[in-house]
Amino acid sequence: MVDHLVYATPDLNRGIDDLEKLLGVRATPGGQHLGIGTRNALIALGPTTYFEIIGPDPEQPEPEKPRWFGLDNLRVPQLTAWFANANDLGKLVTHAAEQGVKLGTVLAGSRRRPDGTLLSWLATDPRVVIADGIVPGFINWGPTVHPARNAAQGATLLDFRAEHPDPASVQKILARLGIDLPVSTGMRATLIASISAPKGLVELR
Repeated sequence: MVDHLVYATPDLNRGIDDLEKLLGVRATPGGQHLGIGTRNALIALGPTTYFEIIGPDPEQPEPEKPRWFGLDNLRVPQLTAWFANANDLGKLVTHAAEQGVKLGTVLAGSRRRPDGTLLSWLATDPRVVIADGIVPGFINWGPTVHPARNAAQGATLLDFRAEHPDPASVQKILARLGIDLPVSTGMRATLIASISAPKGLVELR
């Protein structure tokens, strides 16, 4: 179900350092999202699941549109979004719209790894936020080798859940999309990942 978790940070290098201290795994540099104003680093959480640390890219000019995942206003690192894998995004978006869920436009994306390898994908618009980020975006990697294959190894996703002030309404949306994600009552919308790593069991929000 989970393709990747998005951990947004106002300073990517500091985010990488802090997570290495916490998990005992040093994230692999991912690359730049050109024109978006961001760059990332990755930690594998399984064969086809990974943890994306994303932050503003100081080497790029200020983007014309706001950066993804609320990065422009972010003060502290947090788990802000997640993506599920889907085979036919066009069909999924149409079906979701018929169910009253507007996932947004399917966009083509790409980034080049530091070793020169180009990764490309199709995904629903990351700027579309549903249920305060508890509802996932959807992604299809096509012929691209899944990023988890080349990401830093050593961590495993054991559990993934969410909290929301109105869990019943969020569960209804997730059910329409065929997503099975436990959502309990919480003061605010929160994604919670339990990760097994060299330094033990870690819970990230």
